[in-house]
Amino acid sequence: MNILVFGHSGQVATELAAAADLGFDLVDELTCLNRDLANLEDPEACARAIRDRQPDAVINAAAYTAVDRAEEDEARAAVINGAAPGAMARACAELGIPFVHISTDYVFAGDGTEPWTPDHPTAPLGAYGRTKLAGEEAVVAAGGSHAILRTSWVFSAHGNNFLKTMLRLGESRDKLTIVADQIGGPTPARDIALACLAMATGLVGHPQKSGIYHFSGAPDASWADFAREIFAVAGIDCAVEDIPSSAYPTPAARPLNSRMDCTSLETAFGVTRPDWRAATAGIVRALKG
Repeated sequence: MNILVFGHSGQVATELAAAADLGFDLVDELTCLNRDLANLEDPEACARAIRDRQPDAVINAAAYTAVDRAEEDEARAAVINGAAPGAMARACAELGIPFVHISTDYVFAGDGTEPWTPDHPTAPLGAYGRTKLAGEEAVVAAGGSHAILRTSWVFSAHGNNFLKTMLRLGESRDKLTIVADQIGGPTPARDIALACLAMATGLVGHPQKSGIYHFSGAPDASWADFAREIFAVAGIDCAVEDIPSSAYPTPAARPLNSRMDCTSLETAFGVTRPDWRAATAGIVRALKG
């Protein structure tokens, strides 16, 4: 199976590029397109890339992810997160091939304490969530075989993420204040990559499985809990003080409740929630050599 990936240096795209190392033997060829080959600010160029390469499936692992910057840069974020996925999905629909698109828990308001299901009403708090929701709607409207994977709190050994930031700060601080009232599931990028591959290959023979799915690590935790686990497995002596989100104001509001119900993903594609604690230990070991 020949899979085309939009994204090159991001956390999930990096893991997808190592699909053979992940042990995913259904993939014969996987091509990751960088910005020079597919600029997401030019949606039609993205569509042409699909038509020119004629893959068996497409995964969009690229996005505008600067949550705070998007508040002042929403027009650009809307093209990258909304218009570009829509153009990709339409090209895939024309060719009759599956399209897998990564989205986010930020499409929800983040209130309450119950896990969000894929059919819960959406109500994004800021520009990033609005543009990602626009992308979801464009993918569905294209009418082709598709899977939208909403995920949260992505981390890996690559790029910029919370785990790597905590390792860096923890080595030089005796104590850190970390938000404790935002609850969600830290999700390893490697497991997101595997989930995307499972959906892409699964949709080839079962287009009726098209829809929106949720995927996050287990168990649910706060950012402060996540930090404590990172320090524990890394052997870093840095205390964590719990603080509310109000004590750490940001340009964009963050959802307090990022819990996600991932039942439908397991039912449709056999993908189960990964234990983020085990992934954290493995990544820390890899980073520390």
